[in-house]
Amino acid sequence: MSDASNSATASPLGKPATYCSEYDPSLLFPIARAEKRAELGIAGTLPFFGVDIWNAYEVSWLNARGKPQVAIATFSVPADSPSIIESKSFKLYLNSFNQTRLATPEALADLLRADLSQGFGAPVQVTLTLPDTFAQLQMGELSGLLLDRLDIEVMEYQPDPALLHARHDEAMVEETLLSHLLKSNCLVTGQPDWGSVQIRYVGAQIDQEGLLRYLIGFRQHNEFHEQCVERIFMDILRQCRPQKLSVYARYTRRGGLDINPWRSNFTTGHPPVNARLARQ
Repeated sequence: MSDASNSATASPLGKPATYCSEYDPSLLFPIARAEKRAELGIAGTLPFFGVDIWNAYEVSWLNARGKPQVAIATFSVPADSPSIIESKSFKLYLNSFNQTRLATPEALADLLRADLSQGFGAPVQVTLTLPDTFAQLQMGELSGLLLDRLDIEVMEYQPDPALLHARHDEAMVEETLLSHLLKSNCLVTGQPDWGSVQIRYVGAQIDQEGLLRYLIGFRQHNEFHEQCVERIFMDILRQCRPQKLSVYARYTRRGGLDINPWRSNFTTGHPPVNARLARQ
């Protein structure tokens, strides 16, 4: 398995790839979280906890008799894992099961759990949803006051923390704010990543127009999903100083995978629900 210190530019992203259809865990490409966190001024104890929820919609393997099987897989990765997995390498790894015979779905789940826990550097929870329970999967939309209703003029398309303000001379509030206008770009290829973001906080009321301009500012910003969410969290925490804060983004899928990072600094908050949004 690739060394976790490898940079994103050394990953399979943006390069021709041969799709291996026989099980190969060496395809996974870990990238250390530490470098980007250092860029955000995060060192030592993390100022948040959380999870990255991955959903894989193109999972297939062969049973013991060679008959193809399919499933939807969900992977829950703790935010304190030392590494992320570059998403193209994740897709290549999942495709390596396409012609691999396994006795049971549980055997697949065991391999996924072991390989991904090693790659991320922390225990990863794996859930397989088989076709007979597809109908039980949830769809829904994130709740919150929609920032997108605001009629604003936007001139800049890079995230600017100076746009974030809170009314510290007024009473504290508890709010949930929502925007569907989050767009960032892949750190390596520049391909667009589309998402919705939900912000819950307790503290001085955040200026909504400034927050919306800030979120739209990611439109030409190049970072991975997890890094964008941590940047949003840290910028709001430092600029607005809420007592409690959580940031949850659900990104649309690419290559059969969606990634949904959640970061929070309060345990009494609302844990993320893995309900697929309409755009996902």
